[in-house]
Amino acid sequence: MVHGHLKHAQEYAARAAALLASMGVETMAEDGPASVLPGVTSFSSAAHAPDALVSLGGDGTILRGVQYAVQWNVPLLGVNLGRKGFLAEIEPQGLEDALKRLIAGEYTLEERPLLSVSFGGGRWHALNDVVVSRGGYARLIGVTTLVDGEMAGRYLADGVIVATPTGSTGYSLSAGGPVVSPRVDCMVVTPVCAHSLQHRPCVVGGSSVIRLELDSDEEQTASLQVDGQSRAELTAGMSVEISRSEEKVRFVRVQPEQFFGLVRGKLAEWSQ
Repeated sequence: MVHGHLKHAQEYAARAAALLASMGVETMAEDGPASVLPGVTSFSSAAHAPDALVSLGGDGTILRGVQYAVQWNVPLLGVNLGRKGFLAEIEPQGLEDALKRLIAGEYTLEERPLLSVSFGGGRWHALNDVVVSRGGYARLIGVTTLVDGEMAGRYLADGVIVATPTGSTGYSLSAGGPVVSPRVDCMVVTPVCAHSLQHRPCVVGGSSVIRLELDSDEEQTASLQVDGQSRAELTAGMSVEISRSEEKVRFVRVQPEQFFGLVRGKLAEWSQ
């Protein structure tokens, strides 16, 4: 997986492909990057699925890679070429060493839970979050949140976020949600700019079923976004169901886990 608009992402991809070729490893990439990387086969023309995925970019590139990782049931190694890098395992200077360790089997795997999102016959997986937002609608939207059938709250807001622990450091954090360790089995429900001081983020069990219902008493529209990608448009009275997926994504780890150290470092960067 290669970020499509970062020149140095293509350069690192070429270096990675050359190193892997020298080790006798076949490399594949999405059709765009594969067309400009010598000796690299495109996903669409490959005869088989890869054994592992490497993401070169920011968190958005990793989220795109998650869809492939789940589809093929293969592990994913993230290399941070972006700004945040919460999901990435290594910085670019560690690329060659990480690839050698990956091929040698000198790594561990960390499983992260996914959300299953259902709406209008469609179903998607989310590693970070699911957002129902007002999108282009000019006014606040009314969203009722039900947890296992029980009403947890009705929000008049710009939207509502349902995040995994992994996604708790993303949009949910920016909207005032808590930082949650990835070891905690839960989901976080965070209203976005709610028109009431009584509404606060809440944490619910990881096995819960959450339903977000758009109010039906007036004409309003909302956008459904899954891991930052627009998936559908909602109109008054429609609802989205969110639960824990049976699938998980596996991240390649070549160094000790330092979640809170990473959080401290990234938050310090943002405050400068």
